[in-house]
Order: sequence, then C-alpha cells, then structure tokens
Amino acid sequence: MPFVSEIQRQSDFNHFPSTTPIVIDNGASSFRIGWAGESDPRVIFRNIVQRPRHKATGETVTIVGDHDPSLMKYFDCTRSGPRSAFDGNVVYQFENMEYVLDFGFDRLGATGPEIDHPILITECVCNPVQSRSKMAELLFETYGVPSIAYGVDAAFSYMYNQQLGICDKDGLAICPGFTATHVIPFIDGEPLYKGCCRTNIGGYHVTDSLKQLLSLKYPHHMTQFTWEKVEDLKMEHCYIASDYASEAQLFQKGTKEVEEKTRCWQLPWIPPPTEEPPSEEEIARKAAIKEKQGQRLREMAEAKRSSRINELENEVRGLEFLLHQLVQVSEVDIPSFLSETGYVSKQEIESALTKTTQSLRKAKGERKDDQAETEDHTDATNEKFHLINVPDDMLSPEQIKEKRRQLFLKTTSEGRQRAKQKRYEEELEREKRSQLDEERRMENPELYLEELYVKYKELSEKVEQRKRIKTNGGHTNGNNLSGGVGRGERLNAAQRERMRLLTTAAFDRGKGEDTFGARDEDWQLYKLMSKDNNDDDDEGPDEDEAELVRLSSRLQDIDPTFVLKSDVQPTEVPKFRPLTKEDFQIVMGVERFRCPEILFHPNWIGVDQTGLDEMTGVSLRRLPSYSDDIAERLTNSVLITGGSCLFPGMRERLEAGIRMIRPCGSPIRVVRALDPVLDAWRGASVYAAASQFTTQTFSRMDYYEKGEDWLRRYQLRYSL
Repeated sequence: MPFVSEIQRQSDFNHFPSTTPIVIDNGASSFRIGWAGESDPRVIFRNIVQRPRHKATGETVTIVGDHDPSLMKYFDCTRSGPRSAFDGNVVYQFENMEYVLDFGFDRLGATGPEIDHPILITECVCNPVQSRSKMAELLFETYGVPSIAYGVDAAFSYMYNQQLGICDKDGLAICPGFTATHVIPFIDGEPLYKGCCRTNIGGYHVTDSLKQLLSLKYPHHMTQFTWEKVEDLKMEHCYIASDYASEAQLFQKGTKEVEEKTRCWQLPWIPPPTEEPPSEEEIARKAAIKEKQGQRLREMAEAKRSSRINELENEVRGLEFLLHQLVQVSEVDIPSFLSETGYVSKQEIESALTKTTQSLRKAKGERKDDQAETEDHTDATNEKFHLINVPDDMLSPEQIKEKRRQLFLKTTSEGRQRAKQKRYEEELEREKRSQLDEERRMENPELYLEELYVKYKELSEKVEQRKRIKTNGGHTNGNNLSGGVGRGERLNAAQRERMRLLTTAAFDRGKGEDTFGARDEDWQLYKLMSKDNNDDDDEGPDEDEAELVRLSSRLQDIDPTFVLKSDVQPTEVPKFRPLTKEDFQIVMGVERFRCPEILFHPNWIGVDQTGLDEMTGVSLRRLPSYSDDIAERLTNSVLITGGSCLFPGMRERLEAGIRMIRPCGSPIRVVRALDPVLDAWRGASVYAAASQFTTQTFSRMDYYEKGEDWLRRYQLRYSL
C-alpha cells in the first residue's frame, strides 16, 4: 500500500528477538509505537487517515498522520478529508485503524507479512467489549501477533510517576485527553474502575472553540486558521485563569497588565512598493514622448482631413458636371439619363450637391455669417423634407412611407428647436432677474439681506413639511419624530387614487377567472390612473427646492456668516486605504483563557456535564468503601496527566477547585506528571519489559476458546 509521509523508516526491526513486546499508545490525538524497555517511542504521528487521489495519475494514496503541505499540491483532497478511527475515545472505524497500524508497523521497520512480537496496546477506561474484540481480531487475523495485552493509558502514566516518587500508591489520576477527560482513583497502586468518572470534554473542544472565536474575530483570515496552526496557538499561548471572572474584568478595563498578557501573531505580509516621485529627467522624457505622440496624431489627422477634402472636391465636381450634362439633355431623355446615374430627379442631385458643398466647407473650416447660416439651414431643412408638401396621390408607396418618416423627423426636430429656444429664454429671464436683484441689493443692502433670510426660512419650513408628510403622512409619535407607518400613509393624493382604483377593480372581479381587459370599459381604468400623472410630486424637479438652492447660494455669496442648514448631510464615499502590517496581525486577548475554561465549564459549549474540579468529588462518592480517611489519602496525591494539562495554571486552578468541595483543612496536593504526553507510553514500556508481563497477555487460542465473555472480564494487573 503506497504511503506518503515524512517519517523515516526504522531499520533495526529484525535485530529484536521475537519475545520483545511492541508497545502501542493508541491515543485519539497521537499514535505512538516503540519497543518495550526503551525510554521513548520510535514513531509518533497524528492518528488520522486521508486518502486523496494523485492529480496526474489518478492513483489513490494513503496519507497517515502529519504530511508535508508542499506535497499536497500534487493531490486532490477535495473529496477526501482527514478521518479518525475514533468516536470520542473509543475505536470504532477499524478500516482506518488498519491503515494506522499498517503505517505504524511499516515505519517501525516490519518487513514480513506477520508481526511475531507480543503487543501491549492502550485503551480508554471501561472500553466496550465490542471494540476490544474487533481490535483483537484485527491484530490476530491481519498481523498474526502471538499475544495481546490491553491497558489504560492514564493507569500506565500514574504507575510510571509513582515509580519516580511523584505520586503515592493511593491517589487520583486526572487525565484531560483529546476528546474526553477521566478521573481514576488508585488504591494500593491498582486502579478502581468502579469509582472512575468521565466527561466528554478535551483538548479537541478547546482547539475547536479557539478556531471558531478567531474565525469570527478575523473573518478575512479564515484560511489561515488551519487545525494544525490553531493547535499550535493553543499550546503556545493559552492558559488557565486562577479566577475567570477577575481575569475577564481585568481585560475589560484594559490596563497595562492586559497589554503584557496580550499576544500577537503576525501573518505573512509584504509591504506595497512605495512610489517615488519621478525625477526631472523622467518628467522631461515623458513630456518628449507625449509631444512626439501628439505630433504623430496631428499629422495623421491632417492627412485624413486632406484625403477627405479631396474626396469631397471630386464629388462636388462630379455632381456639378452631372447637372451641366442634365441641362443639355432633352425632357424626353431625362428619365433614361437619370436611371443610369442612380438619382431619381434633378432636385435630388441638387440636394446632394448642397450637402456635399456644406461638408466640404466644414472640412476646410470655413464659416458663414448667421443670416446665411440660417438661410442655409432653412433651405437644407426644406430639401431634407422635400416630400412633406407633395400630395399622396402623386407619390409611390415607397415615397409615401418616406414622406411619413420625414414628417416624424421634422416634428421631432422642431420640438428640439422649441426646447432649445425655451431654455434660451429661461436663461435670459434668469439673467434679467439676477440683474434686478443686484440693483435692489445696491439700493438697500440690509433690507435686501433681511428679505432673503425671510424667504429662505419660509421655503425651508415648506420643504421640510413636505418631506415630513411624504415620509410618514403627517403622523408623529408625540415627540415631533417620525413614527413607523405603512406605505399607504406615505403616498400622495394621486398615488392613493390609483391604488384605490386598482383595489376596487380587484374586489369587483372576485376570486374567479381573471378576465380583466376582455371588455372595453376595463381599459378606461388606465385613463383614470394616468389622468393625474402631472400632479405626482415625485415626477419632475421641485420648484421650491430649486429656489431654496438658489437662495442658499445667493446668501453664501453676499453673507460670509451664513451657515447652510441641512438635515441630511451628503454621504462621503468611503476611501479605501492600503493594507498595512496591522491588518495582518491576529491579536489574542481573552481568547487565551476563555477557550481552556470550557474544561471547567463544559456547559459553555452545550455539554451538560461536570468540570474537572467537580469530577473529583463525583469520583470519590462513587467509591464502594468511601470514607473520609480514604478521601484524604486520595486527594493528597492527585496526578494530572494528558496533553490538556500542559496549560499554565492548570495545577493551581484544579487544587483551588478541589479545596472548595472538600472539608476545611483536608490535605490536598496536586502534581503534574513528569511528561504528561509521553508518560503513558513510558509506563507501558516499563510494564512490558517486566518478566511477569507474559502472564498478563492472552493468545489467539485463548481468544477463540474463551470468547467475548472472557474478554469482557479481562483486566490487567498493574502491580507485578
């Protein structure tokens, strides 16, 4: 099976005798495998499996554990995410477990089809018998191991630290793991599973909570918050607060101490290049290039103009020659002569000559006086629309169609001319009024300014009143503020009348078949609706507002102290600033202690279970022979192990929590394992290296003869 990994393969597998056990710490987070009697495991990797396809060959490869991100560009991982063999802390996906074991044995150096070494593998507390049976079947049938032994990882860690003198024979082992947390009481060095307690909260939930908080805080950098990176941030920066409420209040105040506790993660950022002002030589060079380009364009334009003038002059000479020839042709031969030229009549030739002459004059830049230009425009208009005054009975069908088109064009042209004339007259009227206002101001400036202010105030109140009525229909909430009203109260009279007509028509028809428009009287409704279109306040510019703008401008010109009163300030277009180094910084403040706090308050993430400190009291009350003397001996030696106990402040916080649930004066001592991550494997390694280890294993024959019922009662003795 092809594997993709950076872990080096061991080469001394065959140097160990077959009696040397292989020790496996099968954790939900990490998989550790090595030889019994050694101080450290040989191979460590994450306990996950991913099976992507190669983009080039399409071959499915197996990626177990950590991988090099640079290699992932060759694989398609969109349809195959990382998968775990665990559900909580119980193995249930044995297909993935087989991939993990294959990879572990391969990296350990195994070459044969079978593993002829005894296996000591860890499991969770009170592991279901189905999981035990499937694991035994996998190891016996697939790998052919001679014997197997099961042990609890937290028990091995407690036993190892007991041998080092860190904890006593009687005590409690608190193991906050990856997906669950266990509390196991120990009496005379043996775990008492009837008094153990479990909570489904672990390091996975802390990492997931931190990932969610950072994603919500920095949504533009969500791609940076990979699981591996957030896991590193958690282990590097998170801590347990001795008093969560006091710590949160401290961060809320924002003192100097908070700045010292805040951590910053700088994301990759490349500063944008700074544009230096161009030098004088560069400016002169660009100006020369621009001038050269302009000269080239002018030369091209001049050449094009000369070519156009030559074409028009040739066309004018051709039309003049054609008219000269037409004069010499008799009346009878004129139709045949015109048919050869492509023109219909002499008037059409003269019209074409006039247009070409005008185009030639325009191309040469010649101008005529206004009277001549007006006469030419009138003549051109008459020549352009020469069919308008001709009766229809004298025209062919094509000419009648052309006559209608000319009539439409002439009407449109005359309308534009009238609008232009009207604007010209309005401009003259405004200039005349401005002159009169200026004369009045010169006669009595104070009176003129006072009249302007009065008129400005009246128009302002009128416009504001209209806007208020338009917004809420004149209704207020008692404080001269606009109330929340429906759309019908914001409509003017014409709009309300149209809505009434539509509503009446809808009610008159009922809920039957929609036959609106089938009768002629139905179309009278549209006439009534469009009758008051000119009264709509929303259509066309408001004269009062235009006059108010004019008065405001006038007051600003003549009175420097005038302040424009405007309820609605113009919205400024947001200016986009360039991204800076601070925009790529991830600041961790309250997140540092808020995420690990869920170990003590699982209900924060919806898990209705007890926290770490309360689990101690629950475990003590479950003891079959509970007494104050036993409880004092157990709380006097509390060992915390597992990856999640590496948070700074965990020991002090746990000791304070246990002290609150125990009687005053009770001896409480909380210690941390020498190495909370590797002590479970090291304890199992020491245990498997003992000579009595073979008495605690069971073979394939024992498994098949005794069955699952015996496997349910199987329990490892830790005191050899």
